Amino acid sequence: MGAEVNMKKQIKSACSAISRIVEIRTPTAILFGVGSCGKIAGQIKELASGAVLIVTDKGLAKAGTAQKTKEMVISAGLKAEIFDGVEPDPDKECVYKCLETAESINAGILVGLGGGSSLDVAKVTAALKINKGQVEDYVGIDKVPRKGLPTILVPTTAGTGSEVSPIAVISDKKQGLKLGIVSKYLYCDLAVVDPELTVSCPAKVTAFCGVDTLTHSIEIYTNKFSVPIIDGLVLEAIRLAGRHLRKCVHNGSDLAAREGMSLAALYAGLGLGPVNTAAVHALAYPLGGMFNVPHGLANSILLPYVMEFNRPACEAKFASIAEAMADGDVSDAEDKAAAAVKMVTALLRDIGIPQRLRDINIPEDAIPQMAAAAMKVTRLLNNNPREVKLEDAENIYRLAY
Repeated sequence: MGAEVNMKKQIKSACSAISRIVEIRTPTAILFGVGSCGKIAGQIKELASGAVLIVTDKGLAKAGTAQKTKEMVISAGLKAEIFDGVEPDPDKECVYKCLETAESINAGILVGLGGGSSLDVAKVTAALKINKGQVEDYVGIDKVPRKGLPTILVPTTAGTGSEVSPIAVISDKKQGLKLGIVSKYLYCDLAVVDPELTVSCPAKVTAFCGVDTLTHSIEIYTNKFSVPIIDGLVLEAIRLAGRHLRKCVHNGSDLAAREGMSLAALYAGLGLGPVNTAAVHALAYPLGGMFNVPHGLANSILLPYVMEFNRPACEAKFASIAEAMADGDVSDAEDKAAAAVKMVTALLRDIGIPQRLRDINIPEDAIPQMAAAAMKVTRLLNNNPREVKLEDAENIYRLAY
């Protein structure tokens, strides 16, 4: 009995440590608000000379969004080309193709336009254009030696927060790996967050991206290395997601809701540099690397199961999450921590997220291999408020199955 009490005390202490010294970096500038996309051309002139490469995906190219951006840039007297080869969870070969295009037009600045995949490809391409080498050379923390080409990042989804983070994730699909690059030199020169650009985002993508924002916020807030100055931002992001995500999914034209989720993604993104994510993302990586599950979907399925695992380590913070998601008081104080998990589960159900790994055709016999792969993501597992052992990872996957 004494050993059990002692263990609980140790677990609870993980979320009550004295605040550490934290370094907060941001993009050089952030433009936020409906219509802010119209300011891009003028900002480019201030940042760089030379041709402009717009990095995007075929969906935005087909929709005309990339072409409109190109025409806006050209109308300001600048040369511009479009690279539309970005795919979800982009492979490193996509980066090399983008780099070839950048070099062929002698690009002086990159504009990432799209979801997190396009923004990440733009960030890494900009770094390689100046630093040379291969993607693998810069995997890890602080491996990029100097700043790359100037970048402007324009999200068309409210999810990854990549536009304000120092992180890029590129896949190596041949090896089934996710390659994470973290560097202060990946912060962009300008982030342009225009909620109007997210209105056309399909409901399913809106749902996946929105839960990615919620996952970032919860993992940053309950992180072993959390700090009060970031806690306030991500707790507000949780409140905004609780209030607006359902509306965005079920009525995509609700611009006020879209603005709320764009702000939530921005707040969560600002916390990725100084704090970062934890076990949900670590366990999600094998789903993307091995089975090509979209990043937001992988996070969405695993989030409530990892929350339940972590709940004993930070009940007070889970209670605050419940209050934020309810946008006010919740019932009994002793039940608030459990209510947080229930609220997240209900939100996922309401916006059509698959509830189980089997619902997305993940084979049960892959669980040991996925758990072993997840345990290698120590960069994130070390942040988790409760230690995750191999058997814990397997158990979480099995509960989610």
